[in-house]
Amino acid sequence: MKKFEEKTLSSEKIFTGRVISLQVDEVELPDGKTSKREIVKHPGAVAIIALTADNKIIMVEQYRKALERSLIEIPAGKLEKGEEPVLSAERELEEETGYECEKMEHIISFYTSPGFADELVHLYVAHNLKKKENAAPLDEDEFVELIELTLEEAENYLLEGKIQDAKTAYAVQYLLLKKAMNP
Repeated sequence: MKKFEEKTLSSEKIFTGRVISLQVDEVELPDGKTSKREIVKHPGAVAIIALTADNKIIMVEQYRKALERSLIEIPAGKLEKGEEPVLSAERELEEETGYECEKMEHIISFYTSPGFADELVHLYVAHNLKKKENAAPLDEDEFVELIELTLEEAENYLLEGKIQDAKTAYAVQYLLLKKAMNP
């Protein structure tokens, strides 16, 4: 048994939706006792740091029903079944911003909420953006407004609490660290 591993004794699907599913697992703990775990299954997602030619970060503002308010975020979206993350990143960049890029560079993949969900977000940087004619449209239930921020503006948004989305905060911190390492 792996260190701290919880052995699944049973699993019950509670809900299967368009984006997520929920299951409740009964597990055996490392000390032999049992417990229940509520687990959200997610297909995974991509997030894109898109920098314009004048070094502004393209972000989107969109309403998030779970929070009952709008958030400022980097472009992102869920993986479609069987879709390679880099292709998803290219698709989401085009749909949400109208841009395409010459190169999509993978930075890191991270779990959003490993205490209860298996969602893995793949973070990319889009290099050499250009506006695409006849760009793919947004999903029919998606409404966004583009925002372009300098790194300094993004840092201020983060410090002022105007950016509260984890993937976007991660992206801004990544860019600040990269700038500090390569002044």
